[in-house]
This record gives sequence, C-alpha cells and structure tokens, in this order.
Amino acid sequence: MKKTKTPFAARRRRHRRVRRRISGSPVRPRLAVFRSLNHIYAQVIDDSSGRTLVAASDMEADLRGQRNGKKKSQVAKLVGDSIARKAIDKGIKTVVFDRGGFKYHGRVKSLGDAARKGGLSF
Repeated sequence: MKKTKTPFAARRRRHRRVRRRISGSPVRPRLAVFRSLNHIYAQVIDDSSGRTLVAASDMEADLRGQRNGKKKSQVAKLVGDSIARKAIDKGIKTVVFDRGGFKYHGRVKSLGDAARKGGLSF
C-alpha cells in the first residue's frame, strides 16, 4: 500500500528542518509558535536550560474577553502583543523566531509582526 503525504507530515518535516538550524540561548531565546485549528500559542524558550521563560496564548483570561467577534489573525496579533510585553518585562529584547514548521503567512505572520511592533527584535 502506498503511503500518502499529509499536511501534518509536511509541517513536521519543515519543523525538523528549521529546528536543526535554530536554537534558543540565554542571550537570545527562541520564540516558538504553535497554531491549532482554533487557537494560537507562543512561548519564549531557553533551549540550553530547557525552560520556558514566557508564554502567551489566546486562552488566557486577559485575552479571552478581547477575542470575541475577531478573526483568527486579529487574535494572533493580540497574542503577539502579549508575548512581546511579557518578554520585555522579563528583560528579553531579542529572540530567534521559530515558526514551528508552519508557513510564514496568515496567523503566524500576524503574531510575528505584532511581536516586532511590540518591541521584540528577530
């Protein structure tokens, strides 16, 4: 029987390729993005110690009320603003962007642009 390639398999392949080159350090941690069908999550990770320094998602209480009636890309902008604010409060200004194997458009691009506008540089 022939194996069929699924979009999930393609994303996993892209993600492995990206992670070979990208790693977060204490000086420049990794901003990892994950999007599901309904939600979007972002984490700032120090890979050398294996710790998550900052996390944000649209499931948080402060963003839950703001997302009503908005499109998914607009909600991703809110998450990007939130992760930028939290990272800057922790003293993190530069990060490495890890798109998680997702193509850089739509919600992932909205989150990245909002994080840049919020003060993070990558």
